[in-house]
Amino acid sequence: MELFYRTVKAQRWGVGYVVDMANRDDQPGAFEVDVAKVLEALRPGELVTYGEVAAEAGYPGAARAVGTLLSRSGGRYPWWRVVAASGRLLVGHEAEQAARLAAEGIVTCDGRIAR
Repeated sequence: MELFYRTVKAQRWGVGYVVDMANRDDQPGAFEVDVAKVLEALRPGELVTYGEVAAEAGYPGAARAVGTLLSRSGGRYPWWRVVAASGRLLVGHEAEQAARLAAEGIVTCDGRIAR
């Protein structure tokens, strides 16, 4: 089984990770399995940032890789519970994300989480 790899630079620590997103049989790689565990543990009304998901999964600094995984997952994971560190909702999907979050009791305003 041959794996596809994507190198992710962890800018804060100056460390590089090799993240196996998926193999040729479309089986999830270790990165996706680890991130999926974090995402699937989220309950309605819980919010996390991409960076928090990456760190909790054991890949600190790999926030962009989390975003890439979510964008390619076809909705398998609760993507609407993940926001940018600034509280910004997913660009281009703000209305849908805001509606899903509102259904879970989270208030948004102008494309961001209301603080």
